[in-house]
Amino acid sequence: MRKLYGILSLTFLLALSSSSAWSELVIRVTQGNDKPTTVAVSPIALNGLRIKEDIGAIVEADLQRSGLFRTTPRRDMLAFPSKASDVYFRDWRMLGSEYLVVGSMRTIADGRYELEFSLLNVTAQKTEFKHAVRGRVNEMRDLAHLVSDKVYQEITGIRGAFSTRIAYVTANRDSGKFVYRLNVADADGAREKLMLESSEPIMSPSWAPNGKELAYVSFETGRPAIFRQNLVTAKRQQLTNYTGLNGAPAWSPDGKKLALVLSKDGNPEIYMLELSTFKFTRLTRHFAIDTEPTWMSDGNTLLFTSDRGGTPQIYKLNVATRATERLTFRGNYNARPSLAPDGRTLALVHRESSTFHIASFDLKTGRMIELTETRLDESPTVAPNGAMVMYATKQGDRGVLAAVSLDVGVRYVLPAKNGDVREPAWSPFLQ
Repeated sequence: MRKLYGILSLTFLLALSSSSAWSELVIRVTQGNDKPTTVAVSPIALNGLRIKEDIGAIVEADLQRSGLFRTTPRRDMLAFPSKASDVYFRDWRMLGSEYLVVGSMRTIADGRYELEFSLLNVTAQKTEFKHAVRGRVNEMRDLAHLVSDKVYQEITGIRGAFSTRIAYVTANRDSGKFVYRLNVADADGAREKLMLESSEPIMSPSWAPNGKELAYVSFETGRPAIFRQNLVTAKRQQLTNYTGLNGAPAWSPDGKKLALVLSKDGNPEIYMLELSTFKFTRLTRHFAIDTEPTWMSDGNTLLFTSDRGGTPQIYKLNVATRATERLTFRGNYNARPSLAPDGRTLALVHRESSTFHIASFDLKTGRMIELTETRLDESPTVAPNGAMVMYATKQGDRGVLAAVSLDVGVRYVLPAKNGDVREPAWSPFLQ
């Protein structure tokens, strides 16, 4: 059993070291692109409207966090234009700005607001696009992230993921006892929302494809059990209650099934649960430990971790035929697979000798690249645009979240202001 939990959740064991008070996440970029694009974001004109959020500042923070952009400080700006016709390109060229974002807010029907914004190419002296987004007063951060997504995609050609969310678990000591919290927040750590608090461990959050539900493991019944929870209504449903291990839930691409791990027959095996019928189907049958399933986009193939070859390695399973193939051979430990949206790149926990790192693995070429240099890295989760991998690691004696780009050009850290945070899960694109 000790060996089993070492494979399943090194992350959870590390989290037990925390003894600080808990607080929301903050972000610190530690490495950016060597040649970042300089973007100026003029303050959004509010036209007399009372809006607490500084939308322009949120856009600046999003773009800087990507590591691909450097923003022009407001204190250096010679003017604050709100539309393209007000822009003197010469002034922005003098500041070294390559692009400029301008915009303004107005009220529309039903108590909603419209933010109209443009991206201007300073070098070419032209407008790249003009766009509008709409929302209510409590959705100003959403509008800001949509602006960031649009700007990011126009300049990089990659869909922005600033409007996504992350789920994570905190473990904190309170009066000698641990308190565990499952939280959901914006991708920048803002607007944190508590989904579950327990005196028993919480592990392995997994997003439904529609972004409206989480599946996770909770020990609140006295043993591990899998739950699903609606993020809007907070309604919960317990899905498993078997003796032994109930863990590692993973939603199928169509959201109709869960792959999970059960040891109800005496050995940890991969099962599939049909959510509409509550039918369980056993997919693996081996004396070794099979765990950590993740779906490929075809909905008929699973990747999973198994020590059937003597050490934890990544295997591929055809759900229909049960045919199994070993994928990883380099290193003495490869586990916790997380597939990028290209269907080819796999983020995983990799160990060559004694240190756990996050690595990328090319499913076609078999090439393994170590992405991190820190120790005890765990729980990789790939952004839905495939640009970044978020993971859990140690910073001093604290557990923090960190992120690295798949080309290792960008890094940032998301520690809590106080306390310890673990088990990240990046949401899909949200509607």
